[in-house]
Amino acid sequence: MPYSSKVSKAITSEITTHSAEETIAFGRTLSEILTPPKLVLLRGDLGAGKTTLVKGIAAGFEAAKEEDVTSPTFTLVHEYRGPKANLYHIDLYRVDTQRELETLGLDDLRSEDSILLIEWGEKFPRFLRERDVEIALERQGDSVRKISIASKK
Repeated sequence: MPYSSKVSKAITSEITTHSAEETIAFGRTLSEILTPPKLVLLRGDLGAGKTTLVKGIAAGFEAAKEEDVTSPTFTLVHEYRGPKANLYHIDLYRVDTQRELETLGLDDLRSEDSILLIEWGEKFPRFLRERDVEIALERQGDSVRKISIASKK
């Protein structure tokens, strides 16, 4: 998905990774800037590396080992509890209506120590308004990813 020009004005960081390991390593560094509470939109096509990035973020927060982080495509929400933050990895790819979204109870997950990492959140205007950070991943080859980070502030 292309980055909108409205969001691109707020880009605070852009990096290119050349392997899944580099994407995970970059995710680990994000624990320094993703201080809770945060709502983070993860954007990118299928296979762009969103879950790979979350592996690093979860490890950076000591909330999960990289190998324990999997895509929440079918369960919709995975929770990873750490000493610095509780991470909620949410996948809205299969959620199509506002009513389906409401049944997930995502508002109940928001707290002072939570970080919501939402894939496909752009399907719902509410998350575009409420996001604190947006991370877009773009495939540029088999293992090359361009990662752009935009902050609302």
